[in-house]
Parts: sequence; C-alpha cells; structure tokens
Amino acid sequence: MKELLKTKVTVRLRKSEFRKEWFIYLESYPVMIPGKDKVQRIREYLNRSVTTVDFDKKRPARTTQESVSYKPKRDDNGIIVCKSENDRETMFYADSMRKLRQREYDNIELYSELDKIQVEQKEKSQENFVGYFDRLVNKRHKNNSESIQVNWYRSIEFLKDFGGEKIMFSQINTKFCEHFKSYLLTAKSGSNKQEIISQNTASTYFSVFKAALKQAFIDGYFTTDISAKIKAIPHEESRREYLTLNELNTLVETPCELEVLKRAALFSALTGLRHSDIQKLTWNEISIENDQAKIILLKKRQKV
Repeated sequence: MKELLKTKVTVRLRKSEFRKEWFIYLESYPVMIPGKDKVQRIREYLNRSVTTVDFDKKRPARTTQESVSYKPKRDDNGIIVCKSENDRETMFYADSMRKLRQREYDNIELYSELDKIQVEQKEKSQENFVGYFDRLVNKRHKNNSESIQVNWYRSIEFLKDFGGEKIMFSQINTKFCEHFKSYLLTAKSGSNKQEIISQNTASTYFSVFKAALKQAFIDGYFTTDISAKIKAIPHEESRREYLTLNELNTLVETPCELEVLKRAALFSALTGLRHSDIQKLTWNEISIENDQAKIILLKKRQKV
C-alpha cells in the first residue's frame, strides 16, 4: 500500500512579461490525481496582482544571462512582504486562500489515512484466528514449561471442536465468546469423550483463549478489546482429601502384601508428596534440622 503524501500549499508570484507587476497564485505539491501515475504540481491563480514586492537581494531565485531574479521576503507567518498597504492586504487575502486550500488537502489526507486503516483492518479481519492462536503459542511460550504449552494447545483443540479449523477474526464477538464459554463448561475429554472436563479445567482453557484475544487486540486484529468485555469462568475451590490420625493408625495396622507400597503410601500421606515425587526422591534431597526431617523439592526449590 502506497504511503500517503503530505501536500503543502504555498503562495507564489509570477512576473508579468509586460509590466512591473506580479501575479499571485497558489502552488500545491505533491498532489496525487486519479488516473495519473506521478505526483502533480497544481497552480491556482487568484486573479490578483501586486506591484510593490520587497525582494531579498541575498536570495537569488533564478539567474540568466540577461537578468537575476530574487525570492520575495516573507514575514514570520510566511506572508510575502509588500511596501504598499493595498498590496499587503492583497497578500493577506492570498494567505487566507492558502490556509483554506491547505485545510482541504489536510482533510483529504486525514480521510485517506482513515481509509487506509479501515482497509488494513478489513484485511486482518479475514485472517484465520485459529492459525494466529497456534502461532502465538510458539512465539509467546516456546521457552515456557510443557504444562503451559499443553494448556494452550488443548485450548486450541477445544476451539477447533467448537468452531472448526477456520474461524475468521470477523466472526469473533462477545456472543461467539459466550457460546464458547458455555461449550467448555459441558465439553468432554478423554479418548472416548465420555467425561466432562472440570470447571477449573474449563476456566484455565477459557483464560488462555482470553489471553489470545487480548494479544490479537494489541496486534491490531480487533478494533475493541473483546477480552475485557467477557467474564472469566470462575475457579472452584479444590477439595483436598486427607486421612485423619485415626485413619492413618488404622492404615499402619492394615496388612499389605507389598511392604514398600505400604511405606510409600504412609510417606505420601504424612508429607503430601505425590507418588511420582516419591519415586524420584533421593537422600540428597533430605536434610535433618533441629530433629526435623526436611525435603527439598529441586523442581520448585521448596522445602517440605
């Protein structure tokens, strides 16, 4: 797309061939005219002339073998200086016409810029949001943990199940987002698609979806921040199961064919460690301080 031109309008003079008189005209440049490949220089004569122009002898305009012409002096506002009162009024009139034409060109450029933005926005609105979503994972989370990437990819998969492989940006509005939210709250997962995902899982996937919408707004794919208009899926309090002291004592007295399994179960109940953490546990991760055993989880650098 071509860059817009900044047209400048200037008051100029043209010397009469027969008298000591200068005709006044407006020069606009550069100007793009439909049907023309190159920029144009537009001259508009104002049907006015002056005879007492004050020329700057230090600024030659054109030199020929016969004569030398000079540029006219201009005041601080850029108005050509003349000696007579009538000519000064004429130049004030010329400058008012210049301002009028300049505003007209500025408004044309303003609307052209708005048109340009609208065209770019329309082009972006026809792009595939699913593809953008997928690229965003690689761009934004390529160095993040696997669990974060998995949440993003699963969110994309549920979005595909809901709306298909191609969802144009122009299709996405608050209504679409609310329908997707409702879909997640009843979506099924697993190989057989039998179990409905938990509300907390749906909340995570919808938060990822909102994050993608927010980034798309920042990148100019939306004119409004849709993510700010839709509410998140509330997180439910997780219910933690634990054994009472009496239940633990009962477990201690209960026979088990695999003694190592029994010890691991008791160790897990007393420390809160997962089975996978216990399997990887080494003596280097256990320290005794003040008659208390402490376990350092190397992954999170936390003591238990």
